[in-house]
Amino acid sequence: MPIHFGTDGWRAVISDSFTFTNLRMVAQAIADAVRTDMRNGANSRRAHGGPDIVVGFDTRFLSDRFAREASRVLAANGFRVHLTQSDCPTPAISFAVKDLGAIAGVMITASHNPPRYNGVKLKAPYGGSASPELCHRVEIYLSDNETRGRGPNLLEFEEAAAKHLIQRFSPNPSYEKHLHTLIDFKVISKHPQRVIVDSMYGSGRGLIARLLQESSCEVHEIRAEMNPGFGGIHPEPILPYLDDLVQALKQYPGFFGLATDGDADRIGAMDEAGEFVDPHKIMALTLRYLVEARGLKGRVIRTVSTTRMVDRLAQQYGLEVEETPVGFNHIADHMLNGDVLIGGEESGGISFKGHIPEGDGILMGLLIVEMVAASGGGLRDLVADLLKKYGPAHYARTDLRLKRPVEKKEMNFRLSVSAPKSIGGEQVLQVANTDGTKYILADDSWLLIRPSGTEAVLRVYAEGRTPLMLKALMAYGEKIAESVA
Repeated sequence: MPIHFGTDGWRAVISDSFTFTNLRMVAQAIADAVRTDMRNGANSRRAHGGPDIVVGFDTRFLSDRFAREASRVLAANGFRVHLTQSDCPTPAISFAVKDLGAIAGVMITASHNPPRYNGVKLKAPYGGSASPELCHRVEIYLSDNETRGRGPNLLEFEEAAAKHLIQRFSPNPSYEKHLHTLIDFKVISKHPQRVIVDSMYGSGRGLIARLLQESSCEVHEIRAEMNPGFGGIHPEPILPYLDDLVQALKQYPGFFGLATDGDADRIGAMDEAGEFVDPHKIMALTLRYLVEARGLKGRVIRTVSTTRMVDRLAQQYGLEVEETPVGFNHIADHMLNGDVLIGGEESGGISFKGHIPEGDGILMGLLIVEMVAASGGGLRDLVADLLKKYGPAHYARTDLRLKRPVEKKEMNFRLSVSAPKSIGGEQVLQVANTDGTKYILADDSWLLIRPSGTEAVLRVYAEGRTPLMLKALMAYGEKIAESVA
């Protein structure tokens, strides 16, 4: 059974590999792995909770049914399962794990992937993604159980509910109460904003809109109805999939837009003119606001593919910056083990001090509104001032298909020893191998070449201080891809 847990769980095509049979086997392996953790008292960055597991699901096709089946297996293994009453955001599930003192969380979602996919995200007691060690242990149990012909333990859903081994609940009240400790709704109420919320048919639907409306904002929400096929798009808050938000902003002049992905752990935004505000700018704006408006301090954690505007801001504030490999689990490690002010990645997963170590599109959408309300201007004004003082920064990414997979370590070595002296007329000052090979130039532009670990794809990321430099960086990256294609 070709099931592998990546940095944030398992994803597969519905009715191909993602079947009820396979899901039950995965749920059994999760139960075995978590029970082993409880027995050993090891491999945990926080004290384990009781034998409770939280199970939630998104709006995808059959997600609610898959969640019921996973709950049956976990209950049959002696866990008390808290199963959500309806679809809900991944951050709400993650917070519920910590809030309820649960040993783990299981979220049925494929996040921002195309509609034909579904998946399982495994959450740890501290409210973030499970450690790579625990995910690997799940894979081992999965293989062992299959080899020994051991099927999943099962209880009928009604029997498990009668024994109080499965209880339905809503994670939203506690999650919203927590959000009120992180967002200054008084500032928003004092300066109510006009906002269009694009939930992209995902499980964040209704939440941001309602909280803003309760704070006197004028809000229009689009793509909030149940649509398991996501209208045929990828539910990812990036430009190719935000045409509906662009059109809505044209219909409602003076509004700005917020967009969350399929399970609402990522954020994207658009200003009043319909210009996309990418996660790089959102993270930089957030860092600036947390320091200058709230007076907060702490380390800044960003992935290798995230803007260096963050570094320039941190340098001004005297804050330490740590660069991590791609994946929020790496950021979470720092948030659990040190005084971190903010952590984020280029895909739109961002969190900050006081919150769980997890990207949260709901939280960040609300904070954007708070930032705009506190500024007395608009989102476009905030971005313009940021770029004037800490930019310019022009960003691009492309995924290039190769004829064969590339061994990451070998390519990193080759690209490091053959590093160019300059690109686009700027000297290459530093070569980093945090995750892939990254060339950092004298003007603070950079190029990252990162082979995929699972497929024949070379990912090329670049940030240039001018459009011309960005073009030169991307051309160099594509030339490297051609040489290994």
